[in-house]
Amino acid sequence: MGRRERRWRADDPATQGPPAHAPVICPLCERPIPPRAKSSLHHLTPKLKGGAKAGTVRLHQICHSAIHARYSEAEIARRLADTQALREDTEIARFVAWVRTKPDDFHAATRMTRTRKAGRREPS
Repeated sequence: MGRRERRWRADDPATQGPPAHAPVICPLCERPIPPRAKSSLHHLTPKLKGGAKAGTVRLHQICHSAIHARYSEAEIARRLADTQALREDTEIARFVAWVRTKPDDFHAATRMTRTRKAGRREPS
């Protein structure tokens, strides 16, 4: 449909999410992603650092925003290029513990962290 937003119709299979028996699970927080919840594709290796479409995972939008609010694309490519590494990171683990207490379709604005905004990273 080009740049226009695709309209949701109950009888159109192209606008339907996965079958009810196979919910999409966010690999970061491990909560289901409801069909109409905000979600996005995350390139495990950022496109600017050589990532390809084949290396993507569907995340809740809030989970995706949390990653990019905390880390630069260079740092994601260097040490956080898989979901296991992301879950083991202390800042992301703290976020995941918090977001797991929220409903599956929860979304809130995410601000860039102070250290990222200032352009400096503390050693991990």
